[in-house]
Amino acid sequence: MKRFDRRTFVQGAGLLSVLACLPASALAQIISRTPPISPFGADSTAEQVTEGLDLSGKTYAITGANSGLGFETMRVLAMRGGHVIGIARTMEKAEEACASVSGKTTPAFLDLEDLQSVVNCAATIRALGVPLDGLVCNAGIMALPERELVHGVEKQFAVNHLGHFVLINQLKETVEAAPQGRFVILSSMAHRRAPDEGIKFEDLAFEQDYSAWTAYGHSKLANALCSLELARRLSGTSTTSNSVHPGVINTNLGRHMPWYVQWGGQLFGWAFMKTTEEGAATQTYVATNPGLVGVNGVYFVDCNPDPGDTPHMQDEAMARRLWQVSEELTRDYLPAAAAGVSAPA
Repeated sequence: MKRFDRRTFVQGAGLLSVLACLPASALAQIISRTPPISPFGADSTAEQVTEGLDLSGKTYAITGANSGLGFETMRVLAMRGGHVIGIARTMEKAEEACASVSGKTTPAFLDLEDLQSVVNCAATIRALGVPLDGLVCNAGIMALPERELVHGVEKQFAVNHLGHFVLINQLKETVEAAPQGRFVILSSMAHRRAPDEGIKFEDLAFEQDYSAWTAYGHSKLANALCSLELARRLSGTSTTSNSVHPGVINTNLGRHMPWYVQWGGQLFGWAFMKTTEEGAATQTYVATNPGLVGVNGVYFVDCNPDPGDTPHMQDEAMARRLWQVSEELTRDYLPAAAAGVSAPA
């Protein structure tokens, strides 16, 4: 385990205190700076990366908060004093998860497959009347064995990307209202499994050559590119967007994998997988670390910046086109100010 550098942490905390006193216009001048190298790594936990932080007065929303990485992220943020809106697919699951952690939590629900439920969830969050210091887009599905369609596109793309795309747009102003709001979007090293051409703009339904892992990688590439384009649109503001790879963790995300793969993970996963506590570290770090004020449009692995495994991860033109296509596919569920309106090149 990497040694925790308290001096670096204290310096970062002091920086945050100073920056918190600055107006948004001043903060905007330091946006998009080079991300620092952190003292944390693959074996750091969410508790360790937030040690010493006081998140009192801050509010975060997390999708998929009822289990796995989402639950651990909610638990730690609430433990550090943050108010966490724990979002799950049903209100029952959200309420049960929120009741299971200490601290201030508010349950909410949406089904990323049902875009109207995403709109309704966002309206519920806006009705709380508080800015969001962070929106952690954590929920997802993985490796569906058979091709399924939702809204005319492949299901993993629809759930992992389009559902969160609508949520991001619905809550964009709420995050921007925070002194330094952050979008944290879960991607994955599985982006390298995406098709050679990157996003399949001509075949989002995967009618040709469907593969469970290729389609999953396609959706994770979309998550990273969504964050990249969002970061461009936030340029010049105090709000940031970054994507993360949490690591390989044995959670219920793998429930669609063959039984023997699940069995192998349970039996031998200790040798190569992260624990849930370790898996939640990077998204928790990116959502809260004082040293990341102004860091925008970066992909993080093990709490540190990473270029990604393919050139597509930094393809700004592809990211811009994905955003425009996503607007077209979800126009009926976007705020009037966002529907069909693309930021200038």
